[in-house]
Amino acid sequence: MTTVHEDNGRRGRTRYTLADARQDGHAWGVCAEVEGLFGEPQRGIYELFGWVPEAEARGWIGSRVWMVPDDETLDPWLLEDAESLGRLPGTDSVVLTGLDEYEGPPEGHRGRVRVHDGHRWLGSSREFARVLPPEQSAPPLVLRGLAQGDQLREALMKGTRRALDLEQAALEIQDDQGEPLTERLLWARVSAWRPSSYGTDRIDLELDGELFTPVPAYARPIWERWFAGPPDTQGAWAGLDTRRRGAWLDLVRERACRRTHRDRPAGHAYVLDGRHVTDEPGLYLALGEAVNGPGGYFGGCLAAVDECLGGTFGYTAPATLLWQDAAIAHKHLSRALTPNGEPYDLFAEVLDVLKGRMHVTLA
Repeated sequence: MTTVHEDNGRRGRTRYTLADARQDGHAWGVCAEVEGLFGEPQRGIYELFGWVPEAEARGWIGSRVWMVPDDETLDPWLLEDAESLGRLPGTDSVVLTGLDEYEGPPEGHRGRVRVHDGHRWLGSSREFARVLPPEQSAPPLVLRGLAQGDQLREALMKGTRRALDLEQAALEIQDDQGEPLTERLLWARVSAWRPSSYGTDRIDLELDGELFTPVPAYARPIWERWFAGPPDTQGAWAGLDTRRRGAWLDLVRERACRRTHRDRPAGHAYVLDGRHVTDEPGLYLALGEAVNGPGGYFGGCLAAVDECLGGTFGYTAPATLLWQDAAIAHKHLSRALTPNGEPYDLFAEVLDVLKGRMHVTLA
């Protein structure tokens, strides 16, 4: 990796590294502050006509909301981090918004859909249409006080359009203890640069904001908590709602992928504190802490839990797990829906996965 000269004395510890995401992986530069990291990602907007409610659907309605078509030849469509804006005045329509980067409905499809949030049916509509959002220019991503690497300095000196297109890059993020936390991939195209108030040898580098998906603003307090370092007590997430627990789980998972784990010896006795397992993120957060302590990771879905049970994520078979207050999880997780809307028991399924590699006792 290319050497980047960095002085931490004036503005604090380096937190961000802009790295080439291609094979050579050199650092374009490092800095302590990034403006534009948090914001509002572009959201898809859907108007559902003839809405017939089956449950209250106002405000944030789920991290994964599925629109299930009557036409069984078509797959359901996913809206992530979905919100309902409620009924349009004077109409029978409801407006939903969400992140919909996945393949959506066929062009021109207007058939009936039924909508659920993975746990309950929210309602149905006779037809729907995607609404094009108003054109808005995305603010730039600004790396303030950037200490340049050799390759970046050469690119800026050339100043050509080709040289300023840094192509695929990773914004690597450390916590304040210097430990890897997460990263954000982007297509890095330089739109401007100028001398920085951080020092005579620093620049403020602007990257085209159209090519970056910001972290949602609601997740900012979660990130700022993790910037200080991992929690030192279990259950620091317990007071969060489901949406923010999901943001906490995302950071737990991304941090775990950048760390090596010391497996405990076989025969260890684990204890899962089930008092706060009232939703799916809470299930995986509590399980992660049962195995790997505060802020620990042990899967974010059933397939990932099964993979973690195979080793290298802190666990060695055989072992035992005491699941305390398991009735709380049973109450909240036993009635779930597949993307197609078929009912299943998430609590029973996670137990089946765990019992395949450890002895589980419910208390």
